[in-house]
Amino acid sequence: MHILHETIGVPKLKIDNENKNLAILTVNPLPSGYGMTLGNALRRVLLSSLPGTAITAVKMDGVAHEYSAVPGMKDSMLDIILNLRDLRLKKHSKEAEVVEVSLVKSGVITAKDLKVSSDIEILDSSQIITTCDGVDTKKKLFLRIEKGVGYRVVSNEEHIAEADPEYILIDANFSPVKRVKYEVTPARVGDQTNLDQLKLEVETDGSLEAESAIKLATGMLENYFQLFNVEDAYTDEDFTTSFSAIREKEEAEKQAASAATEEAFTPIDILGFSQRTLNALVNGGITSVEELLKTPMSQLTQLRGFGQKAKTELEEVLRERGYVTNLSVNNNSE
Repeated sequence: MHILHETIGVPKLKIDNENKNLAILTVNPLPSGYGMTLGNALRRVLLSSLPGTAITAVKMDGVAHEYSAVPGMKDSMLDIILNLRDLRLKKHSKEAEVVEVSLVKSGVITAKDLKVSSDIEILDSSQIITTCDGVDTKKKLFLRIEKGVGYRVVSNEEHIAEADPEYILIDANFSPVKRVKYEVTPARVGDQTNLDQLKLEVETDGSLEAESAIKLATGMLENYFQLFNVEDAYTDEDFTTSFSAIREKEEAEKQAASAATEEAFTPIDILGFSQRTLNALVNGGITSVEELLKTPMSQLTQLRGFGQKAKTELEEVLRERGYVTNLSVNNNSE
């Protein structure tokens, strides 16, 4: 991590969830150029590497290829395939599953007509698959649903290797992320004006929450980068550090300051002043021996109830307890 963070502090990260499908990540301050570096890396992983669900093959009796017209249906097979690619589904296990769609004599077929198992969730049941207009109801539409990663383009070899030649294989987009946008704007900390703020907006299809998508992508990047620096890690102490080291240092400084504060507070009660003198000091906001020794005598004599008698008592008590040097300093500052 850049040594600059020892002066500007650990970047603050905030995730605002507009809803489960939309999240906005804000990170600042970052060294100049790091907004673009992190934003682009996260965007690439979010769009290409997260697991999702897609329909990978379709079959219907009497339909040999995607350019076929289907008797009794208003859509061609190509139109149906395009509609199927837009379906929002969530599959829990990795194994492929074939689902069935019953056709009706006349009417609209939507996602809710899919006969799925408990392993598959239909996220939007209103999405249209096709419209029937006198179709043979004995025909059925079969869909192969899989869970995968990224974008898969069907090759000629896969067509040839397909066990059931009646299936039409479909290019599949498994990514649950619909949109990623990032923006880098200037940030400032004290005199440092050339810093970055990264704002990353992520929208998913609902099969994966947007915040979870960000965290999953971040974990993937972290795991890959660890490959380069697991053993014999190299650092340059003049220019690099780590967030954990900075946090440990800040925590140690807080604990030291807290301990110093505790050690520096000695209740004034232990000096054994008379009740009148003690009340005058406490009411004047002086509650510790340390505060008393730092307060000039000229200021003490201004306290309500602190007269000549209290002054004489104070001098005697401090002298008896070995604070005579401090008392002399206070007297000189009058």
